[in-house]
Amino acid sequence: MKWQGGRRSGNIEDKRGMSGGQKLTLGGIGGVIVLIIGFLLGGDPEQLLNQMQQTAPTEQGEYQSTPEEDRLLDFADVVLGSTEDVWKSIFIANGLDYPVTKLTVYNGAVETAGCGVGQSAFGPFYCPGDQKIYLDLSFNEELSKKYGAKGEFALAYVIAHEVGHHIQNILGVLEQTNAMRAKMSEREYNKVSVMTELQADFYAGVWAHHVKNHSNIELTYDDIVDGMRAAAAVGDDHLQEQAHGHVNPESFTHGSSEQRVQWFKKGYDTGDMKAGNTFNDPNLQ
Repeated sequence: MKWQGGRRSGNIEDKRGMSGGQKLTLGGIGGVIVLIIGFLLGGDPEQLLNQMQQTAPTEQGEYQSTPEEDRLLDFADVVLGSTEDVWKSIFIANGLDYPVTKLTVYNGAVETAGCGVGQSAFGPFYCPGDQKIYLDLSFNEELSKKYGAKGEFALAYVIAHEVGHHIQNILGVLEQTNAMRAKMSEREYNKVSVMTELQADFYAGVWAHHVKNHSNIELTYDDIVDGMRAAAAVGDDHLQEQAHGHVNPESFTHGSSEQRVQWFKKGYDTGDMKAGNTFNDPNLQ
């Protein structure tokens, strides 16, 4: 993946070395989405809830970044910039405005403006309350070592997936799905959650389709394969098998490895934002 020299977004907030000191609020769409996206890493629901209720220590001081972190930060900045260029173009073509999101990098824990305190254990997440993406750069190593999703494009896919949630927020999808939560059983809502996550995977694929035409980023076939491997690595079935030795489809919140690859690939193959209505897919009902 060639990305050096690409336009940087500049919409990066560096909060490494600082962590929030308030309890995470679970009420409202923000807390719900943080919890849902926390399952991206196959986190145990009870453990995540306990962590959400804990108070994170407040620390402030000069953060000593490593050369690898500096490289990853530059990479994330360029990838974010490319998502801005791609989605602005797509939104304009559809008669819409695209308000950009910001990417906040942190380590350990971070206080958000709309979702309380997020923690690295949740994995990368999007907070609808402040329309920001949160990423601990150490997740890149976890992608490779824990989940076997190697290659630079794996992290690019993750960022593009979270931007997909931002698009859903802009279009009102997250508000609608959150409203469904109070009217459904956990089992029923899990299906809605899967549809939501697969649509974000689809949007990541759409970005990959168009990125060569709107930025200096150059992707190869191997990069796209890396993206599909990353999607498969965080499939619910793969994570459950890895963590518990068995699979329970009724508890899926993000979709199986096959489904995640399928929707990412569909986005990449079509490049059509309108072709990703996962909520109308009879196979996901």
